[in-house]
Amino acid sequence: MSIGEVLALLQGEFPDVTISKIRFLEGEGLIEPERSPSGYRKFTHLHVEQLRFILTEQRDHYLPLRVIKDKMAESFGLPRAVQQAQEVKLSRAELIEAAEIDDETLTELEDYGLLTPVARRYDEESLKVARAVGALARFGLHARHLRAVKAAAEREAGLVEQTVAPILKRRRPGAIGEAEESARELTTLLLDLHASLVRMGVRSVLGR
Repeated sequence: MSIGEVLALLQGEFPDVTISKIRFLEGEGLIEPERSPSGYRKFTHLHVEQLRFILTEQRDHYLPLRVIKDKMAESFGLPRAVQQAQEVKLSRAELIEAAEIDDETLTELEDYGLLTPVARRYDEESLKVARAVGALARFGLHARHLRAVKAAAEREAGLVEQTVAPILKRRRPGAIGEAEESARELTTLLLDLHASLVRMGVRSVLGR
């Protein structure tokens, strides 16, 4: 089945489910549809049952995804998800080496607020930022040029905060897990939107 056909099967029972929601659950590792040679998702009836199980647990029991994943392992006889890799904690020298940047670039990243170490350590997201900036440098873009990108990211993070705040205020069982999931899904959607808008803007600049 295509993702559209799966959506049609589920929407009668779960009217709020969307294609974006299904893609989000795939991204979180709860379902694993195959891909056609051209890249299209291919779903089976097992995937539909897994999605029905996930959506029911969320709607009726407000369970966070990490708990649902364990319950799915028991209900569907699937192997339990491997434990997450140990959290990345890099020293300054380790970050410079891993990101393939120099000390001057890292200092510039910190000066312009793109990176802030915690207890003199850098996490996985810091490594991704450093690597991205290192790659952008090949095009003549440096930390000082990326303040607008940082400002846009902070505004988008503010939108996520505003949206999940009412969920946290409910103080009902599972509220924190629901807020975490909503925040992750919102982040995914905003990143997709941001990327599409940038591509549209570039096409306009190129006259295409």
